[in-house]
Amino acid sequence: MNQTKQNPVKRILGVRGMRGALTAFAGLIVIYIAFGIINPTVFSGQNVMNLLRSMSKYLIIGIGQSYILITGNIDLSIGSVVGMSAMISATLMTHGVTPAVAILITLACCLVIGVINGILVGKFQLPPFIATLGTMFVARGVAYMVNGNRNTDAISSGIGKEAADKFQNFFYYGKTAGVYNTFWIAIVLFIIFFFLLSKTRTGRHIYAVGSNVEAAKLSGVSVVATITKTYLVSAFCSFVVGLILCGQANMGNMEAGNMYEMYAVAAGVIGGISPLGGTGILLGTLAGASVWQTLENGLNMIGVQVGIQRLVIGIIVVFAVLLDVVFRKGLFKKKRTS
Repeated sequence: MNQTKQNPVKRILGVRGMRGALTAFAGLIVIYIAFGIINPTVFSGQNVMNLLRSMSKYLIIGIGQSYILITGNIDLSIGSVVGMSAMISATLMTHGVTPAVAILITLACCLVIGVINGILVGKFQLPPFIATLGTMFVARGVAYMVNGNRNTDAISSGIGKEAADKFQNFFYYGKTAGVYNTFWIAIVLFIIFFFLLSKTRTGRHIYAVGSNVEAAKLSGVSVVATITKTYLVSAFCSFVVGLILCGQANMGNMEAGNMYEMYAVAAGVIGGISPLGGTGILLGTLAGASVWQTLENGLNMIGVQVGIQRLVIGIIVVFAVLLDVVFRKGLFKKKRTS
């Protein structure tokens, strides 16, 4: 009887990356309660709503980076594609292009970066750090050039206040069921990409490539196509966050998305996504993004200086990666001795 009762728990814990995700969620609860005890304002309804909205941006880019980390690669162009998305969409709208058309054109431009990354890393086998470092500069250069090396005017100056308000409310300021739309956008994307990664052949191929590229090839997996798909997911997620930042500011900022590629790595790694590839689930990315934003929010509310905030979060990221490396080495030793 006891054994049968434990089976479901064992199955859940046996899911690849589940232990890391649950550990991150446990850490989230502890951190949130600790900050709330120090400053009860942390528990206020408005702070919770703001926390969910801010966390949503990290979750979305974390999803894209997690897809790539699972294949054993990395995407340093995320932040620049976010900035490119914000600038292209805002520039088009300030010139009178309707939001729908501006969004489609921006999406196409961002996906081009994803395809280029996929081809460079998958087909030509460039080190992902070098390949995406190059496209990072390219995308940021486009963000600067698209409006003549200056930030855009307010988008309402081109499409009118009513259309601009609709755009801003949809992506940032509006609420549905009492919660900011930004959060609902993130949750919808999370559900879609969680299903894609955990329940489809594409998802299995992504894990296969991250676990062992050569074995994946022998199994008939198209490594180039699989890697390209992950970079397309990353580009799409960056595109969405760029629109969110554009809606937040009512304009395009050339520096939008700066350092977001690092925030995306942190969201994944804290949640148990292994940077070595082959391990992790998006539930962990959700936990990691929540931990990241809760730390940032809580440290800010108790008056900790920005420098110390970055120091604390950086130590946590390094510790999470170190745990992953130690854990994997421990597994390897067990295999050798058995």
